Amino acid sequence: MPNFTTSDGLSLHYSDDGEGLPVLCLAGLTRDGRDFDFVAPHLTGVRLIRLDYRGRGQSDWGDPSTYQIPIEGRDAVELLNHLKIDKVAILGTSRGGLIAMVMAATVKDRLLGVALNDIGPEIAPEGIEFIKNYLGRLPALSSHAEVAEARERAMTGFEDVPKSRWLEEAERLFHETDDGLALTYDAKLREAVLDGGAQPAPDLWPLFDALAGLPLACIRGANSDLLAPETYVEMKKRRPDMIAVEVPGRGHIPFLDEPESLDALRRWLDMLRA
Repeated sequence: MPNFTTSDGLSLHYSDDGEGLPVLCLAGLTRDGRDFDFVAPHLTGVRLIRLDYRGRGQSDWGDPSTYQIPIEGRDAVELLNHLKIDKVAILGTSRGGLIAMVMAATVKDRLLGVALNDIGPEIAPEGIEFIKNYLGRLPALSSHAEVAEARERAMTGFEDVPKSRWLEEAERLFHETDDGLALTYDAKLREAVLDGGAQPAPDLWPLFDALAGLPLACIRGANSDLLAPETYVEMKKRRPDMIAVEVPGRGHIPFLDEPESLDALRRWLDMLRA
């Protein structure tokens, strides 16, 4: 499986599939490249590159103090350098979208465009609290099947999701071992996030504004507890050219294979190719 070595010596895993427009997929906080398994079969004519952040998936774990968005953005740039890609479009889910905005503010010349999946420059407090409740903690459950059942109950805002999908989600979040469940990421990510959360939240709107001139899309779960309706409205006001869709029956985060999500992504890709 392909890996590259970062400037601070970590081996990070990535996948690189297909041919065409290069699209770098950046996952959510505790997730990895498998976050995009559901949408990948629907994206044609693209070179789909997926990165496992440091401390997640098949990548090395590092010093928890390095589990920071600017450093993860640096890792993304180093992956592009490794692959000898000058410019790339970014599909960023949740934390991945924040990384994309940081990259727009720091290395905009490397970006072709950005698609944000249920993330914006303001994060709703209720969404943060939900993340704090599970981050870095193992549930009192023993199997993927039990996690799937619990997740179906806990993920408010989601409607008409097949049970098989919750099972697939459980398999992405935990490994089954002889001793029970194990996280698919470094549990010390919790301390990195909570330490950062102890500081006043910075104004991220300048990072969003740094996307000016880039083809932009934003997909919001209609029931999202992380991307508030008022933030979404302000994003559309600042970028009236942004492809913006809300996905009914979805909270944080849409799976990206919903018809509304696919329509938005295809229109965004058409803009990039124009």
